[in-house]
Amino acid sequence: MTLYTTDYLEYYLTLVSWVVHNGIWAVLVASGVFAIPFLAIILQEWLKARAEGADEGNKGALSAARIENRIFVAIVVILFAGVPFIDVDFNKLQFDRTRSAQCQVNVPLPAETGWSRSFSTLNNQSAKVPLWWTFMHTVSRALTGAAVAAIPCGTDLRQIRMEVDATRIDDPVLAQELSDFTHDCYGPARAKLFMNRPNLSNEQMHDVTWVGSRFFLDTAGYYDTYRAKTPREGWAYDSTRDAGLAEVPSGAGYPTCNQWWSDGSSGLRARLLGQVDPSLVTRIGSWAGFLSQDQVNDSVIRAIASPRRQKINLGAVYSDYGGQIEMTVPNVATRATSDVGLALGSIAFFPAMDAMRQALPMVLALLKMALVVCIPLVLVIGTYDLKSLVAVSVVQFALFFVDFWFQLARWIDSTILDALYGWGMGYGRPHMNFNLEMGLNNTFGDMILGFVMATMFIVLPTFWVAALGWAGVSAGVIAQNLAVGSKDAKDSAGAGVNKVTSKAL
Repeated sequence: MTLYTTDYLEYYLTLVSWVVHNGIWAVLVASGVFAIPFLAIILQEWLKARAEGADEGNKGALSAARIENRIFVAIVVILFAGVPFIDVDFNKLQFDRTRSAQCQVNVPLPAETGWSRSFSTLNNQSAKVPLWWTFMHTVSRALTGAAVAAIPCGTDLRQIRMEVDATRIDDPVLAQELSDFTHDCYGPARAKLFMNRPNLSNEQMHDVTWVGSRFFLDTAGYYDTYRAKTPREGWAYDSTRDAGLAEVPSGAGYPTCNQWWSDGSSGLRARLLGQVDPSLVTRIGSWAGFLSQDQVNDSVIRAIASPRRQKINLGAVYSDYGGQIEMTVPNVATRATSDVGLALGSIAFFPAMDAMRQALPMVLALLKMALVVCIPLVLVIGTYDLKSLVAVSVVQFALFFVDFWFQLARWIDSTILDALYGWGMGYGRPHMNFNLEMGLNNTFGDMILGFVMATMFIVLPTFWVAALGWAGVSAGVIAQNLAVGSKDAKDSAGAGVNKVTSKAL
C-alpha cells in the first residue's frame, strides 16, 4: 500500500517517524514492557468486581468474563495497531501532485529539488507500519485531499503582495539613479503638466502619478524634451543630441528622459525590473490576464519605485460597527488616529504573519511525526484500550485535516483580494485601479481585513479542534501547539521590523 504526502518536509519526516516508532516498539517488546498492560487489566477488573458489592452474584465468574473481554480487545489492538506489518520506504511513500496538476502548477518531485540529498540518506532504511495506522493515514489523506480539491483553484494574491512589498532596490547606485531621474525628468514633467492643465481621463490621471508614466513617455513635450543633467555611463556622448554640454573623459552622454527610461537593457526601466524575482512577475502575469506583459511589468516597477503611493480605496467596502451614519468631528479624529495606528502596526504585523504562514506547515509536519512516535507508548499506557485507540486515530485525522483549513484560509484571503482588487473587462470592482500593493496602502477597512485574515490561519484550526470537542474528542492541544510552534518565527519577524523602524524613526 502506498502512503501519500503533499509536503516535502512531511515526505521526509513520515519515514523518519515510522523508523523511530519501530525502534520504540522493538524496545517495548524486547524488555517485556508491552505485557505490563495485561497485568493492569487483570488487576483493574478484579478490583472493580470486588468493589461492586455482594449482590452481583459470582465475583470470580464476573471478573473472569470482563478480563477475557478486555484481553481479547487488547490482543486485537496489538495485532492491528501495535505490531508493525506493512513495509514503508521511499518506494512506497509518494509525493502527491494531484492538486497542483489540477491547478496547472508545476511542482517538482522531491528527487528534483534540493531535498534530494536529504532523502537519499534514508534510502538504506525502511520501516513497517501497523495495518490500522496505514488505513488511517490513507483515509485521512484521501478525505483531506478531497476537501482541498473542492476549493477552487486560485492565485495566492496575499503572498504575492507580501513578496512585492518585501522587494527592495538593493543596488544603491541604481537607487540614486532613480532619485536623479525623478529630479531631472519626472519633477519637471509634472510641473509642466500642472502649468498646461491638459484634459486627462481617469486612467491618465492615475498614470501620471509615477515616474514611468506612459503619458509622459508618449506625449510630445515631456520626456522627449527633458534630459539627464549629468553624464550617464550607459549612453555615449552624442555631438548632435548633447551639443553645448560638457564632454567628459569617460565618453558618457546625456540621454533624453525617454532614452534614460526605455533604452533596452541599459534603460532604467529594465534595470529596475531586474531587481524583481522573475517568478514573481510570472505569477502576477498569470493572474492578471486582463493586462499585457508590459502593463504587468510597469505595475511591478511602480510598486517598488513609485515616488508616492496612491490611495486606491475610493469608498467604504465593508460593513462594520464603527462611527455614525454622519461622521462627526470626534468620529473623524478617532478614525484618523486609528488609521495611523493600524498603518504603524501593520509594518510589523504583516511580516510577522508572513513568517507564521511559512512556519505553520513545518510545525504541522513535525506534529504528525511526534504523534507517530508517541503511538506505542500511548497504547501501552492506555492498556490497549479501544477508547485510547479511537482517540489517537481521531487526533491523527484532525492533524491531517488541519491542512485543509490552512488551504481554505489562504484561498479566502486571496479571493477577497481578487474580488476587491482584480480588474477585468466587464467587471466592476470596489477599487478602481490595479495595484500590486493590494491592501497594504489602503484605508481603514482594508487594513482591518488584513489583520483579520492573517489570524484565520490560527482561528480556523482552533475552531476545528473545538468542533471535535463537541463530539467528545479532546484535541485542543493541536491548535495550541500550532500557535506555539510558529510563535517564535512570528515574533522574530515582528521584532526585527520594529527594531528597523525604531532606528529609522
